[in-house]
Amino acid sequence: MADGLTAADRQELKKALQEVLDHPSMSAARVGIVVHSLADGKPLFAENGDELLNPASNMKLVTAAATLARLGPDYRFSTEFLTDSEVGADGRVKVLYVRGKGDPTLTSERLFLISTQLFHAGVRQVDQIVVDDSWFGDGPYPPGYEQDTGDYAYLAPTGALSLNWNTVAVYLRPGSAPGASAIAEVEPKSEYVVTEGSLRTGKRRQHRWRVKSEPLSNGRQKLLLSGTVGRSDVVRRRVGHPELYFGHTLAEFLRDRGVKVRKSAVKRGTVPDSAKILHVAWSDTFDIVLKVMNKYSQNFVAEQLLKTLGAEIKGAPGTTAKGVEVVEEFLAREVGIPRGTYVMRNGSGLNDTNRMSASQLTRILVHMQKQFTMASEFVSSVPIAGKDGTLRNRFSGSVAESTLRAKTGTLENVSALAGYVEAQSGRRYAFTFLVNDFDWRRGGRRAVVGGMDALGVTVAASGGTANSQKAVARNVSPEAQSINRLKTYLALGHQRDARNVPFLRTALRSETDPAVRAILAEALYQSTPEETDLAHAFLESYSADPAVFGRLVKVAQGEAIPIPGLQSVMELAARGSEDALRLLLSLAQVRDADMGGEFSQGLADVSRTAPEELLSALAPLSTAERSNVTRMLARGLGTHNPTHPLWATLERSAAGTDKKRASLARATESALATHLVGMQALSTQQTANRETESRAETRPGG
Repeated sequence: MADGLTAADRQELKKALQEVLDHPSMSAARVGIVVHSLADGKPLFAENGDELLNPASNMKLVTAAATLARLGPDYRFSTEFLTDSEVGADGRVKVLYVRGKGDPTLTSERLFLISTQLFHAGVRQVDQIVVDDSWFGDGPYPPGYEQDTGDYAYLAPTGALSLNWNTVAVYLRPGSAPGASAIAEVEPKSEYVVTEGSLRTGKRRQHRWRVKSEPLSNGRQKLLLSGTVGRSDVVRRRVGHPELYFGHTLAEFLRDRGVKVRKSAVKRGTVPDSAKILHVAWSDTFDIVLKVMNKYSQNFVAEQLLKTLGAEIKGAPGTTAKGVEVVEEFLAREVGIPRGTYVMRNGSGLNDTNRMSASQLTRILVHMQKQFTMASEFVSSVPIAGKDGTLRNRFSGSVAESTLRAKTGTLENVSALAGYVEAQSGRRYAFTFLVNDFDWRRGGRRAVVGGMDALGVTVAASGGTANSQKAVARNVSPEAQSINRLKTYLALGHQRDARNVPFLRTALRSETDPAVRAILAEALYQSTPEETDLAHAFLESYSADPAVFGRLVKVAQGEAIPIPGLQSVMELAARGSEDALRLLLSLAQVRDADMGGEFSQGLADVSRTAPEELLSALAPLSTAERSNVTRMLARGLGTHNPTHPLWATLERSAAGTDKKRASLARATESALATHLVGMQALSTQQTANRETESRAETRPGG
């Protein structure tokens, strides 16, 4: 055969792929699978390849292919700065016009550089800034966006004039002392954003804030601030009027450069034909922009590209409908996919609006890799398995790592993966895996994503050695998949980014592994710590049960990492949460729990910030349980420090009128003192032993 595979090789690979598809989690769903050989141009394997399914963010591959084909990899976006007349001798500009052409990559850094270039062009005073976003039409939100609500950054609107992906950042940090006002700094600063409300400073582990964005009737944006800030953080919210956001930020940057700009100088308008070009800002080439979109599945960039495609090919104003029309013409004329055989409503794949088959998506992949002038740009734009983008935490340690490149897609009850893979045999394949309507009661997203990864690894391992086949088995095993998912959600939680919340909520609905569910709940809490309900949900899902904490301890030991989720329990306990304290003390009873002294240090932190609550939580414990906790606590404290808040609490409670609490305080104080004395004696003995050994080594023959 043309691709070098024997009939036996093909049959063995098909059998392995079918075994994955026969798993209940996959067989109960609607599945479209195609694996296509790039050597002989023929399908190697297909399952419901022609069924129309929701491709989710795999739709970005379609947008990318059409835009590359029509605009070329060297296409650059432009933003024009014009004047109504020549810049006067005094540097005065009566009207500075700004006309956007859809650049999705303009950031504060680039805009400040532009303001510097305008300054060096002689501009010293601007009476008015007119922002022209007429290059785009039909509103800021494409079809499908109305199915979601909120002010999250991933729902940012389109705009011919756009800045910072049409989001604004708020940087938070504590004030001088607990109880003082916390600091909230808007970036970029301008007249466009006004803040309302206040934030207070909490202790290090008190971090419960909220930032809500609301549009104002005058076209500006209001940010409502509330809650407590215990550490530095940043949150991003979408803006309502991108062109005004751009204009007001430009005005502020010009002022920073020493240009006089009248207050409230920004307004909407169109550039007159008589206006003269003062400066043109160009974006990076399209191949760079494409990586931003596909590596990180950027919805905003995809929708900007689709409208730009419409404007450039069909004429301004660019609309989503015009962009879709250009894509349909490309697919029909060059790829051979007739109009009407699929449904395309937007360019990002957001929500339930698009339908394509696995065969159609694979056909696009095959077509693009044949185009010499575009293939390298197209293939390099998608994530690399185990290395970057949305595949950074998938396929790690498998034979597919680095050899598989693919675009992911994730929606509620939708998971997709499409791209290219080089097998161990050296043969290359294009593939598309689409799974819709999977049954969460049979493993849900966890099993589906694991199944798709297993399909990818199976193809990557084809033609390899026996060892590579063992690698496939390890990757496909349920335990390996659970650990991979757990590590993925841990990484997302550590980002503390509210933009991850929709994905995490969707994942939580279908996750059945109790240990992974606990870490998913933690990631949600970490992403929006101001939501107290999420903190409660996390504490409810995290338990001392062997299926949860026992497994997490084993994972920590096997991966040489801190016990997943424990730090968040300790943070909440240190804030005085009764539920967190009860949970923490129950976890402390698990054998081998205090690996690396994590509990000891955590209990010491709690005793410093919430000593009263800690003493109360000790009351219902048995004598043995209480002894175990005080032993760990003594280890964390290290020494008896009379100024430590815990000792003051114990002394005050021991002298109080509540007899039970007084007795508990005295017993706790005595137990801590005993443990501390024992630790000191052990330390002294160990020091003496080391000195004896040292003297022995220095004697002749020692």
